[in-house]
Amino acid sequence: MALDAVFLRAVTDELRPRMAGLRIEKVFQPSRDRVLLLLRGNLRFLLCAAADAPRVQFSGRAPDNPAAPPMFCMLLRKHLSGGRIVSLEQPGLERLVRLDIDTTDELGRAGRRTLILEAIPRRANLILLDADGRIVDSLRRVDAEQAPDRPILPGLFYREPAPQDRLPFTEETESGFYECLRANAERPVDQFLLREYFGLSPLLARELSFRACGEPDARLPDIDGDAARRLWDALRALSGDVQESRFTPYLLTRDGQPFDFSCVPILQYGPAADAARFPDCSSLLDTFYGERERKERTRIRGAELVRAATTARDRLQRKLRLQERDYQDARKRDLWREYGDFITANLYRMERGQASLTCENFYAPDAPEVTVPLDPLLTPQQNAAKYYKRYTRARNAEKALSGQMELARRDIEYLDSVLEELSKGETEQDFLDIRRELREGGFLRGNADKARKKEPKTSGRPREYRTASGLRVLVGRNNRQNDALTKAAGRSDWWFHTQKIHGSHVILCTEGRTPGEDDIAEAAALAAWWSQARDGNKVPVDYTPARYVKKPVGARPGMVVYTTCRTIYVAPKDAERAVK
Repeated sequence: MALDAVFLRAVTDELRPRMAGLRIEKVFQPSRDRVLLLLRGNLRFLLCAAADAPRVQFSGRAPDNPAAPPMFCMLLRKHLSGGRIVSLEQPGLERLVRLDIDTTDELGRAGRRTLILEAIPRRANLILLDADGRIVDSLRRVDAEQAPDRPILPGLFYREPAPQDRLPFTEETESGFYECLRANAERPVDQFLLREYFGLSPLLARELSFRACGEPDARLPDIDGDAARRLWDALRALSGDVQESRFTPYLLTRDGQPFDFSCVPILQYGPAADAARFPDCSSLLDTFYGERERKERTRIRGAELVRAATTARDRLQRKLRLQERDYQDARKRDLWREYGDFITANLYRMERGQASLTCENFYAPDAPEVTVPLDPLLTPQQNAAKYYKRYTRARNAEKALSGQMELARRDIEYLDSVLEELSKGETEQDFLDIRRELREGGFLRGNADKARKKEPKTSGRPREYRTASGLRVLVGRNNRQNDALTKAAGRSDWWFHTQKIHGSHVILCTEGRTPGEDDIAEAAALAAWWSQARDGNKVPVDYTPARYVKKPVGARPGMVVYTTCRTIYVAPKDAERAVK
């Protein structure tokens, strides 16, 4: 949900008394759409002009900043660093925020700068004005072709967006409300409110309909005079909240996932949604957008790594096909030697410029005729030398190609396992670990992220579950963690892995006890769940004491060999309850 005008008023009313007179100590631009002002008292004031999430708030999160600040960030530092905040205002019910700042230039002269956030979805922008109201610059420049009536370019005077042709609902009178009600008698209640009044969001319009009529989708023809009175009272109560700033922020969740928020209680969803009350609007926005942005960052990181791993695997597969073709050619090396012998034995019959030689094959029992292709530009001796050289090269290549193909197959299998891990990645740390693993394996260039901050060296924790009898089950999140789990497993612990199917290493920690059949079945089901066979029905899972699992020298991460294993067939869905 984008910030509506009512919630924006709630935020500005909340921030205004805390910001007045504070000094701007630093300016950051963590991403293309976000500017962070660090205020005295270590307060982080965030202005976000993202197309789908424009907002202002105090932020409790300290985002990573790029190694080189963008040009707009450098401009803001020049004009705003050291300035003091004079006021924070929202004009009317517009989705605009004006931040007035008293500044001092390089020569010590006092001045005024204004930072304007246009929190309009799909057209959000952040604009810096001088004391005369001229545009110094903006986050997104808008030329005359894009907006003939309102370009946003340096040097032009700033003009606010054109006013809406609807009445702000805070200015409506009771007689005017009933007159509008009669003029829209055939409309749904929420559509009537959105069409006639400015400043209401669809969520609030449906909520007013619910409070007045008992359902969010009520229609005007179906309501009586009492319902119309309740609708007017609900609208006036909301107007009173706006004027007196009596707001209580609520986060709406469904199945534990946030999907909307409001500054007034939302009753229309009933038991289908939960409403969590927050102490202030900023902490609510931090929770709502912070989780969404984290998921988006995780998705982007995952997509980048999937693309890199897929590209590396496809390159190896093409290389393997070429090696296999060369290997088959190398297997024919005896034919090249025989061709050289045929030419050498028939030099007396040959002349330069021949395209082929037909002679007896004295290596075959019946000595049939054979045709040897020749290069007409070469002499007979040179054609013979060419075949002998080809034979020697093929003989040497066969041994080398055999080893190279084995390495290529091993790396392809490893990258398939990495892609499986990426498909199961859940947190940003999961992808950081896999990125480091790919870089150390040589599949990502070491200097690819030179401009970024150094990645943390810490690794995420493995997934952890408990069997019905209380035994711990540890599940690796990536190949390096799989290796670490297997290596750290006790001699009495059990190791599980899907048979010939990519998946996580699973350790059943026995803690000196003898695991029962149910414990083994539960651990095996988790191994099947965290594998490529999650959607299968009966999945074979090998299990053995962890002491029988060994890692070959030079093997890729996650690659092991094991002996004396047993196999159990399980349904991955049996682990679904434990996972969720």
